[in-house]
Amino acid sequence: MNRRMLTLVFLGFSSGLPLFILLNLLQAWLAKSGLDVKALGLFALVMIPYTWKFLWSPLMDRFSLGRLGRRRGWMALTQAGLFLVIGCMGMLNPVTQVQLVIVAAVAVAFLSASQDIVIDAYSREILADNEQGLGAAVKVNAYKVAGMVPGALSLILADFLPWQSVFWITAAFMLPGLVCTLLVNEPAVYGAPPKTLEQAVVLPFREFISRDGWARALWILGFIFLYRLGDSMAATLATKFFLDLGFPLTQIGVVAKLTLFWGSIAGGIVGGIFMIRLGINRGLWIFGAIQGTTSLGFALLAHAGPNPLFLGLAVGFEAFGVGLGTAALVAFIARTSDPRYTATQYALFSSLAAVPRTLAASSVGYIVAETGWFHFFLICFALAIPGMLLLFKVAPWNEPEPSVGL
Repeated sequence: MNRRMLTLVFLGFSSGLPLFILLNLLQAWLAKSGLDVKALGLFALVMIPYTWKFLWSPLMDRFSLGRLGRRRGWMALTQAGLFLVIGCMGMLNPVTQVQLVIVAAVAVAFLSASQDIVIDAYSREILADNEQGLGAAVKVNAYKVAGMVPGALSLILADFLPWQSVFWITAAFMLPGLVCTLLVNEPAVYGAPPKTLEQAVVLPFREFISRDGWARALWILGFIFLYRLGDSMAATLATKFFLDLGFPLTQIGVVAKLTLFWGSIAGGIVGGIFMIRLGINRGLWIFGAIQGTTSLGFALLAHAGPNPLFLGLAVGFEAFGVGLGTAALVAFIARTSDPRYTATQYALFSSLAAVPRTLAASSVGYIVAETGWFHFFLICFALAIPGMLLLFKVAPWNEPEPSVGL
């Protein structure tokens, strides 16, 4: 651990919090208001900004905001905006003001995706290539731990406090990340940053395509899209799944989310250590295999019914396995991004990784309605296989690991 890794703890937490608000707290709020499983599944479409964030990422490579600089300025702006929008969203009525709830949720997703662009660029720029694996594990671990707030604390508070108070308390957890942004230093600039908006748009894509040709570029893009497809779909309506099995909100908060916390911690520690020893390529193979089997834990829970022990085991295994796989994927994306165009290239790659969580996941409610939860999770397991097969092309087991940049 050093100051750079400690900074990633705060920024990773700040990055994960709004996403888990949309995945967990918003889902529970709407479910308790009476929305059915199909409508909840369609609410995943508010996450579309995560998929298209590469469209405005060149703005963050090109322009600086005041004295805070190119990275810290954008981080501070998005973090302050998230605090206000998240708090105000809870003041709406999800039954009579559903259109405004959608607008607020899209605003949270847009600000969150924008924050991710600049935090990902910042973390890539402050770490050396040999630190990317450990840095990814630290950031992903903090990212997952952030899910404890809207996925556990907020659900417990919702049994005792009005939703308005719950949302403002949850929004306040954005403030430590904002303070961290104001205290850290602006990262060093690699090469010459884009001098015009046209350069900020064109040069990152030209560099990526010309690096190894069109074929290699398409293999990489396909792999990033498919690597987490199965587990992303499995987790989309997890809170609804737990409620359908008969678990009360408090039990979901205490049993499921505490297990999520410790599973994430274990995944981060193991991932960080083994990424150093194994390297990114082998980490993708091993961690991806573990990640792909996590859907089977939920299938067993669906078969067993509302058993608190099975709930804890399934959620803990999912947190551990997905934490490993995500750490490896984030390290791969960071390694693949050229430091001169970090915001745009990283946003493009991470946008593809978010597609299963948005467009594909919006169909989850309909699939569950047709197949039931048990068979749905078996489908999710099968969908993890194509991404693993692409590792033969993008990250062979024995291939020397490349370094991108200056």
